[in-house]
Amino acid sequence: MNKLLTFAVLLGGLSSAHAASIMDAPAPAQQAAPAAQAPAEPESIYVISRLEEGELDRIVAVVNQDVITERELQNRTHVVAINLRRQNIQLPPMETLRAQVLDRLITERAIMQRAKETGIRIDDQMVNASIEQIARQNNLTVDELNQRLAADGVSFAAFREEIRDEITTQRLREREVDEKIVILDSEIDTYLAEQAGFTNADTTEYRLAHILLPLEPGADETQLLETGMQLAQRARNGEDFSALAASHSRSPDALEGGDLGWRDRSRIPSEFWEAISKDPKTGNVFVTQTKTAVHVIKVLDQRDGVEAKLSGGPVVQTHVRHILMFVSDITPEADVLRRLNEIKARIDAGEADFATMARLNSVDNSATRGGDLGWIQAGDTVPEFEAAMNALQPGQVSEPIKSQYGYHLIQVIERRTDKEGNPQRMRIAARQALREKKLAEAVYNWQRELRDQAYVEIRGENLD
Repeated sequence: MNKLLTFAVLLGGLSSAHAASIMDAPAPAQQAAPAAQAPAEPESIYVISRLEEGELDRIVAVVNQDVITERELQNRTHVVAINLRRQNIQLPPMETLRAQVLDRLITERAIMQRAKETGIRIDDQMVNASIEQIARQNNLTVDELNQRLAADGVSFAAFREEIRDEITTQRLREREVDEKIVILDSEIDTYLAEQAGFTNADTTEYRLAHILLPLEPGADETQLLETGMQLAQRARNGEDFSALAASHSRSPDALEGGDLGWRDRSRIPSEFWEAISKDPKTGNVFVTQTKTAVHVIKVLDQRDGVEAKLSGGPVVQTHVRHILMFVSDITPEADVLRRLNEIKARIDAGEADFATMARLNSVDNSATRGGDLGWIQAGDTVPEFEAAMNALQPGQVSEPIKSQYGYHLIQVIERRTDKEGNPQRMRIAARQALREKKLAEAVYNWQRELRDQAYVEIRGENLD
């Protein structure tokens, strides 16, 4: 789960986001990578930190030259437990929960080390700007945010480092994964041909949850599949699926109950659809195996699709304008965010006009038109822009939104429904749907590779 959203759930200001990836999962933490060589012993087995009076903060895991301490594990487990309770998900046994959290911490530590190697640095100004944005999204001041975290037993210092790590991870993933996704025209042709054969029933959306059991090198596939079958049967017998996911799944969404959210047929991975399509009734549980994992899938609910099929039909269009600013050596990221937030505050207060501020501040070619982008629809813009635009009502102005082009302020002017389909727009939407599917597996493989390359040593067999 995105750490910013994790803390938003702690604050009670935002709902938990469902993971978009079905395979975005770290490898288990129980064994060290065999190919890696053990690093030199850390300078100190104990760090100068106290859990209780007289009790030293011991090391629970070594990741290359770095360590994870008992205090870190306890703090993160505490945060996760609060999040689970607020989602009404039954907590797994504490030993299982700690093992899951430790597994996630190890993968995160490997990612942070890779970011350091590649020169990614997040300064304090950027962290401060992000915290200010989180506070505003929850209708809080930074001081009130601090107080709310303290009430949940979360230190503000730990919160700051979580935000720094999240921004770092996003930057690294954009560089090493997102930018390398390629969609061929032939893939789009095949995808559109499949969509053209859909019946009306195929526009149904399904809310799915899953348990991911990764297939490790040398693992017994038969045994792993049997484990999946056993978990599926337990779910069919009435055990809470979200609790089973929190206890057994190795996906990052495990500690949110494995909920994948609502997806239409085009956004369900083919292996999943092949498993559930014969009888996708609400409550049914299925098991399927891919090259890298065994998945247990439950159909939580279904509803009529709310979007037009790619083969044609009415299309919602939005008349939108924006202000674009980008980061440079002269204008660092924190300054860009601060400036955009000042502009938004003036517009919201009626002290400034959006079009005027766009002409004065936007670096986009649309600045001469007051930032006006005209009428656009699904697939015309990058996903971050589109998601923010769709969440706005006419007249509303977004928070600063980051995309590959820079930071945007977005204002929706009006909306309409176009009754005619457009072949080029169909291809754009198809490309985005295919990219989303590819990105899920690419992120999973990237995390696995970073984890497998690291030397990992678990200190002590009992983590409770």
